[in-house]
Amino acid sequence: MALTETVPAAGPSAHEGILRRQSLRESAARTYARSLPIVPVRARGLTIEGADGRRYLDCLSGAGTLALGHNHPVVLEAIHKVLDSGAPLHILDLATPVKDDFVTELFATLPPKLAETARIQFCGPAGTDAVEAAFKLVRTATGRDGLMAFSGAYHGMTAQALAASGGARHTGVTRLPYPYDYRCPFGTGGERGAELAARWTENLLDDDKSGVVRPAGMILEPVQGEGGVIPAPDDWLRRMRQITAERDIPLIVDEVQTGVGRTGAFWAVEHSGIVPDVLVLSKAIGGSLPLAVIVYRGDLDAWQPGAHAGTFRGNQLAMAAGRATLAYVREHQLARRAQELGARMLARLGSLAAHHDCIGDVRGRGLMLGVELVDRDADAGPGGARPAAPQLAAAVQRACLDRGLIVELGGRHSAVVRLLPPLTITDEQADAILDRLADAIAAADRTTPGPTGSSPTTLRGTTP
Repeated sequence: MALTETVPAAGPSAHEGILRRQSLRESAARTYARSLPIVPVRARGLTIEGADGRRYLDCLSGAGTLALGHNHPVVLEAIHKVLDSGAPLHILDLATPVKDDFVTELFATLPPKLAETARIQFCGPAGTDAVEAAFKLVRTATGRDGLMAFSGAYHGMTAQALAASGGARHTGVTRLPYPYDYRCPFGTGGERGAELAARWTENLLDDDKSGVVRPAGMILEPVQGEGGVIPAPDDWLRRMRQITAERDIPLIVDEVQTGVGRTGAFWAVEHSGIVPDVLVLSKAIGGSLPLAVIVYRGDLDAWQPGAHAGTFRGNQLAMAAGRATLAYVREHQLARRAQELGARMLARLGSLAAHHDCIGDVRGRGLMLGVELVDRDADAGPGGARPAAPQLAAAVQRACLDRGLIVELGGRHSAVVRLLPPLTITDEQADAILDRLADAIAAADRTTPGPTGSSPTTLRGTTP
């Protein structure tokens, strides 16, 4: 795919200098820059060109932000239209035609039962602030304080969002088991594992000696992204909705990464048919620019003016880009396209797993896919899972980059290779992604020693 020629390549020496200065001047908290030492200067669709002239297929997509890929024409047109109009770019929470158009388009995509009474709160421009807003909302509406969240979750890096995430320590959040077929906490997997997880949740709430009081809300992801691309079973989601509704516990669904067609439905909750009380949205809704909102049942709107505010909650360019993105995904049925193409890609990943003992599991929904890498020489546990192989996963990520493919890692011990391509990719681009990934796994599997330093085993079969 042709790239725009408006930004000149910086050349190899400039590329190295930029990376060196970044390492000297930026925080030690930087993440993607450590594992992806590239300097992007051009981008269009799936493709990024670095300052050194190399081209890459981007399967990170801004951690799922770029539903239409880089610099999609409808997004650029929407941004230019606002800039050329002379409209204000910063308006706090004042009403504008741009905001009105965005909200109208967003509400048209929502589950109808939610849209009937919905209210929208514009938050600070990151998803984590929207999570904080959701927690404040349900606490205000219920008068209760506690929260329920799930193992493996990721909801952001601010205080309460992090407290509800899987890596939290010493918090007051009640942690619940999330159905994880490959590493089932009950050692059973499948429908039985999901049923036991639901029973555990129900028992905690109904047992007056459990130590858990009725919380202000429950938060969950329909597919855990950072947790390792783990789709929640639809029946289990319906049970969570039933359990919370019967006990008057607001259900918060975090669709920051799963929304806008990513999983094969416009919103991932549509697969199960549940209607949440609060929907947390960010990433793709801004059309590549910072935007975050919560949408919730009207009767929860018990806030006082200013109860949750933020200087940059009125990002006009993001609202224009977001409206264009939402409309394009809806009009071109990209959710259906994600479902169909994702199923084909998942089937090919399954074939790849059959040829590599280092692949413990492949899974996903729509164009949100994961490959879990494991220690091929270790014995499987009671549930059939082998230990995670983070060293191998890092080697696969490096091998992918060498082959011009950008992927992210996640999951337990960062051993899951994650694919989040734009919803606009062609069949040919999907094949190219999988070809490069297959080659990278084969190369890393040959050369990466096991956790104990043992030599890698010989490949069994060939990659498809």
